[in-house]
Amino acid sequence: MLQFLKDRTCSVVPILRNVAGLCPVGVNMGDDALTMAQLADNGKGITLVAGDYKSLPPDIKAGSVDWQRWAIETIRQTNSRGQFRGKDVIAAISPSELFIDHIKMPVTDGKSPTKDSVDKAVILKIKQKLPFDPANALIKYIPAEEGHAVVIAAERKIIDRHLAIYEKAGLTIKSIGVWPIAMAKSYTNFFGRRQADVNTVVYLIDIEPNCTNVVICRHENLLLARSISLGAGQLDSDEMVARFVMELDACRRHFTSMYRKAHIERIVFLSGRAVEKEICVTIAKRLEMPAQMGDCLAAVQVADPSETGVDRRDGQVHWAIAFGLSLS
Repeated sequence: MLQFLKDRTCSVVPILRNVAGLCPVGVNMGDDALTMAQLADNGKGITLVAGDYKSLPPDIKAGSVDWQRWAIETIRQTNSRGQFRGKDVIAAISPSELFIDHIKMPVTDGKSPTKDSVDKAVILKIKQKLPFDPANALIKYIPAEEGHAVVIAAERKIIDRHLAIYEKAGLTIKSIGVWPIAMAKSYTNFFGRRQADVNTVVYLIDIEPNCTNVVICRHENLLLARSISLGAGQLDSDEMVARFVMELDACRRHFTSMYRKAHIERIVFLSGRAVEKEICVTIAKRLEMPAQMGDCLAAVQVADPSETGVDRRDGQVHWAIAFGLSLS
């Protein structure tokens, strides 16, 4: 059973008139909350133009008709306040509604296989694993390293449901994004900017209230992605922390079994201040890996807290996916 957060609202409204390099609004529609963020990148730095965070009410189930109504009204109200600029959004559906798997790229007939033949070969290889009818799904794959690929799929009815939410809220979907790529975007833009980071493999961990999103990537190149059904709300005992670490270690072992030539250099916790630092320290120690805290809010330019209503010292919002979507 989902354990929802108590209602919490956090709005960001810098005083910006003419915004250079304005990005679309990134919308992260999770099972626990709705997070919206709009960034601007003028080539000299990234600025937070506007942001909003709403917890899902405890009496509403994610994916239900009531959830759809809540999402439409919440997005409409947030946008009507004039904080966000424009109507274009890049939105992601929740990890629980996505199927993600990792495959060895299939061998196709012919010396120069066409994209269509590769697409068909990937679908043929993955369709037996899908928890839904592949004929009613949208299936994409991202080539990785050493002949592997990350396959991402979702039911068309789920995608149509999300498209309808934004249409009824008066917004225009520029594209449907996916959370693994959004996490990699946040990492590369905020914490992987050195030349040495381009070839470094990192383990990105975003611990949310009731799930944890994991990405292993080499800069923007996605190598592995997985969502774990344990989050900060369950890490309330040493036994649960130990179980959580086992899940994370299983992801690492899976990665090692696929990529013989790659080595993970460090962990980056993208939850920022939304998760207690002590939990992250404990996880890193048990995994015996160097780690850093990735506070996305601290990495962008924001107006004075008295103007924005956001205190960098007390950032309780998970911004990484929404920020990454806006930058996509």
